[in-house]
Amino acid sequence: MVKYAHTNIIADDWEKLAEFYIKVFDCKPLYPTRDLSGDWIDKATGISDAHFKGIHLCLPGFESNLPTLEIFQYDTNVDVSLPVPNRKGFGHICFRVDDVKHYLNLVIENGGSTVGEMAEHEIEGVGLLCFVYARDVEGNIVEIQSWK
Repeated sequence: MVKYAHTNIIADDWEKLAEFYIKVFDCKPLYPTRDLSGDWIDKATGISDAHFKGIHLCLPGFESNLPTLEIFQYDTNVDVSLPVPNRKGFGHICFRVDDVKHYLNLVIENGGSTVGEMAEHEIEGVGLLCFVYARDVEGNIVEIQSWK
C-alpha cells in the first residue's frame, strides 16, 4: 500500500508561516504541535543534535488527517537563495481555487508577494487554466490555479 502523507516546508518562523497558510488557504492545524529531538532524529536526518518544532496542517478539500502540509523550524536552518520557478528539485505547491485573483490578493494582504502575472490558457481536452505563481511569507513559491 502507498498513500501520500505530507509535504514539508522548513521555515525561519514556523508559527508565522503556518498562520499564513491557515489564513490564506484555510488549512487546519492538526495538533499536537511537534518539538522533536534525540538520537532517532539525528539518525534519520543525518544532522547532529537536530532539534525542530512545528505543526502539520490539514489541506483544504481533505476530510482526514492526510495529506498534510508539515511546517517545521530547526534550531539552525541552512540559508539558500530565494526559490525560482525553474530551480532543480521541488518547485512549488499548488492550491486549486474558485477565484485566482481573490486568493492572490489574500496572499499579498498576508505578507506574501507575486512572482509573475496571472495568465490564462486553454489546454486542449482539459479546459481553461487560470493561474499565477506567488510567494508565501518566507519566499516559497505557491501556485494558485482555477480550471473552467
